[in-house]
Amino acid sequence: MASGLPAASVANHEPSPFSDSEVSFHGGLFHSGNNNVVDNGGRVPATPSTADEQIELNRDLLVPPDATHFSSDWTPSIQDSAHNSYLASTPYTVDPSRLFLISGQPSDTASRTLFDPDEKEAARVEVRGKGFITSTSGFKSPRRRVWWILALIVTLIIVILAVVLPIIFVVVKKHHTSSGGASTGDSTNPESPAGDITGGDGSIIKTADGTTFTYKNSFGGFWIDDPKDPYNSGARAQSFVPALNETWDYTRDQIRGVNLGGWLVLEPFIVPALFEKYQNVTPNPAIPGGQAVDEWTLSVAMTNDTNTGGGLDQLEEHYRTFITEQDFAQIAGAGLNWVRLPVPYWAIETWPGEPFLAKTAWKYVLLALQWARKYGLRVYLELHTAPGSQNGYNHSGRLGPINFLNGPMGIANAQRVMDYIRVLAEFISQDQYKDVVQMFGVINEPLMGIIGRDQLERFYLQSYDMLRNITGIGSGAYMVVHDGFLGLTPWKDFLPGSDRIVLDTHPYVAFGGGLDQPLDHWPTAACGAFQVNQSNFDFGITITGEFSAAINDCGLWIKGAGTAPSFPDCTQWDDWENWTQDMNDGIKQFVLASMDSMHFPGYFFWTWKVGNSSVTGKVESPFWSYQLGLENGWIPTDPREAVGICDQLGVKFTLPFTTSYQPWQTGGAGAGQIAATAIASLAQYPPPAISNANGADPALLPQYTAISPIPTLPVPTFSAATTSGGDGWADPEDTALAAAPVEGCVYPDAWNAPAESNSFLCGAAAMPTATPPPPARRTLA
Repeated sequence: MASGLPAASVANHEPSPFSDSEVSFHGGLFHSGNNNVVDNGGRVPATPSTADEQIELNRDLLVPPDATHFSSDWTPSIQDSAHNSYLASTPYTVDPSRLFLISGQPSDTASRTLFDPDEKEAARVEVRGKGFITSTSGFKSPRRRVWWILALIVTLIIVILAVVLPIIFVVVKKHHTSSGGASTGDSTNPESPAGDITGGDGSIIKTADGTTFTYKNSFGGFWIDDPKDPYNSGARAQSFVPALNETWDYTRDQIRGVNLGGWLVLEPFIVPALFEKYQNVTPNPAIPGGQAVDEWTLSVAMTNDTNTGGGLDQLEEHYRTFITEQDFAQIAGAGLNWVRLPVPYWAIETWPGEPFLAKTAWKYVLLALQWARKYGLRVYLELHTAPGSQNGYNHSGRLGPINFLNGPMGIANAQRVMDYIRVLAEFISQDQYKDVVQMFGVINEPLMGIIGRDQLERFYLQSYDMLRNITGIGSGAYMVVHDGFLGLTPWKDFLPGSDRIVLDTHPYVAFGGGLDQPLDHWPTAACGAFQVNQSNFDFGITITGEFSAAINDCGLWIKGAGTAPSFPDCTQWDDWENWTQDMNDGIKQFVLASMDSMHFPGYFFWTWKVGNSSVTGKVESPFWSYQLGLENGWIPTDPREAVGICDQLGVKFTLPFTTSYQPWQTGGAGAGQIAATAIASLAQYPPPAISNANGADPALLPQYTAISPIPTLPVPTFSAATTSGGDGWADPEDTALAAAPVEGCVYPDAWNAPAESNSFLCGAAAMPTATPPPPARRTLA
């Protein structure tokens, strides 16, 4: 295109609610309503008037900053994100992380844009997720072609053995030690019609409610469900990825994941039927517009609904039916190997005045972990909401101002979040869950542009210390931090020497500008914009935790309940049942290009399922449903089809990831030995300053105190189990109390405190005494 810039905006499912001029983010660049691009330092680059000027601007923006990570004069550029634009003139370099490009002579492929069909087919023969049997020299002679055919036959035999032998081993071994085998029909598992404790493609599954379905997995995956050993982690999602009880190699195994959005944390566009019911209710202080726009207002509306079918019980019915065991089976059968599970803090508890359905979602978190274990799916579990809201979006729980690490109640709300991180970390760090929950996100999408970078980095260090004091170094889940919509480059050298921290970025096209592009524009744009290789060098493991098939913001309530799309005409895109083959193919090509661009170390599509509208009876946001796309052809039935798409499109990786991660980044030598300079710059907590609190000393802002018993999450019960399920708490030495309000004190509104409410009344004292400095940082071992 003339600009040379794909409009890939970094924002989540709605624009910021803080201003009449919508704000989206391009790797740290703030786009305001006047169409100027304002960087974090407040400078406004000149608007290019010609294509040549735009190219020159692109080149300037693509130069990485020379300043160090903690430099005060650093300003982000478009290059700061995985979804940055690219220059077509970027020299091609062979990418050894894409193994179909590295055997043979690189120079032979460097001058070629496309593979011939035979070569591309050979490139797709995969062993354990990443080892592609390939050549870059091309198939130029019949003799070489014969050798390649023989090599393919041998490889296929190996793959078949890899698929069959584990299943035979598991089935034979398990049945040999039981009273009977599947072949005789003796029941070793009352929830399996044949009594099986394991099975593969074509096996019959009987769910807890008595329904049955056929497990379809053409990738050699197999399930395990042993009533006597419900914590058996031997299942495998596909033959070419490790079983749960085998090590995931981040330099070899590729994450192909999907989010379970809208299940335990509701969003209007994912579950419109729940919200459509409450779009015209009697206004009250909790629902001033008479419209349910987030889970807070929806919960209030449901609670006030005393009619038959009303009440908060509707939420548990949603939990029970929206995602079921069959969905997990289908996810594995779709060639996916991870799920990202958003969890609300109210799965643990609520405080007075918060309308959410308390503690109920936890029952379904346990089911999710049980089903993931059964089908060999690894879980990236993340805390998706925060008291006071971490970003002001509807999926934080409440649409509106940010009160986490921001404003007068920012410190107090962060205390609660830290407690909830601790409760979840203690549960998932138990031996029974380490194989299943292998990543833990401490908070979803904190809006750093409002909160502040220094404040968030200090919170991340506090979270890291707490997590590793629970797990020990080199053990437990990888800790995931979100880029805060700042982009990726600013995170270079963040906490060097830390133990297994992952950086998460969420690139979306749909929330930027310039959406009215021809369909064939978007695959090339995705290939150039969604790469994360630079961050793999600069930071370490960098994943794409969310992306979608959306090339525009069409769909019901994509930008919030009651908000119309900005795209000029959504008629054809909303009518997915009548998409032409070219439209289906074009969207699929965009998805494949996205997957290929972000393939290493991997990605999570947002989201698995979108519910029907109660008005039309069908899905109204088709771009966002992986399941619907599978059924209708715009999502690949085998995500490995993505391999090589960007090369076909002539877009090469600008900086191939040519090495492995540093040992400490994956829990090896040096892990936990954070550089002293990094600790010194971030150790003070609470942070030395809090935004939007009228300049008050953070030590004097309203805070809670540790006087309350810490909640402990319940464990599941299995009547036939001969193994222990733990007690919900991994570290018996962690006996600290949880934060609670100081008795006799009156606090500002935790969700909407004005900036001037930067003190709280406690008896006769109008101000608390200064909070003592935190204890010395504990040495992690």
